[in-house]
Amino acid sequence: MSQQQPHASDAAHSPRGSQATRPPSAEAGPPSAAPRAGGHRSAPSAAGWATGGLVFAGVLMLVNGLLAVLQGVSAIAEDEVYARIGDYVFKAGLTAWGVILLALGVVVAAVGYGILRGEWWARIAGIFVASLSMVAHFLFLPYTPVWSVIMVGINFFVILALATAPDAPRASRRGSR
Repeated sequence: MSQQQPHASDAAHSPRGSQATRPPSAEAGPPSAAPRAGGHRSAPSAAGWATGGLVFAGVLMLVNGLLAVLQGVSAIAEDEVYARIGDYVFKAGLTAWGVILLALGVVVAAVGYGILRGEWWARIAGIFVASLSMVAHFLFLPYTPVWSVIMVGINFFVILALATAPDAPRASRRGSR
């Protein structure tokens, strides 16, 4: 004979105080990455994934900022680094693009550092700055097409990670002041 497996809704439909149909794992609370009997780990919790998403976004923003600074410096220092394009709708010289990328890169790196430090303002600023970076790389598309598409994709994932991360508890925010 097979035993009937308990279902998650069984506890909601059982009388109060009845522990007969409740599985032992339900008493332990939410799943965690702690090892179970036999050495197997359970799936990580959603909060751990979101925290990992914030670290992912912060690191990507630091790298994105550093690379934009280098890209801006190379565009300012030497106009021959990028291929010349013909007629382009946005009439900005390569030196102007260099200044834009340099300034944007410094801001993106600073916000990425703030995200890694857990600053509350950095998440909102990160979404805004990643959006600006996405637009800037889209406009820079004729100069470096493949790189610009890659950066637009990276900025998309940064925005996604920052927008879907859960809020920090208020108690931890007060303690950081």
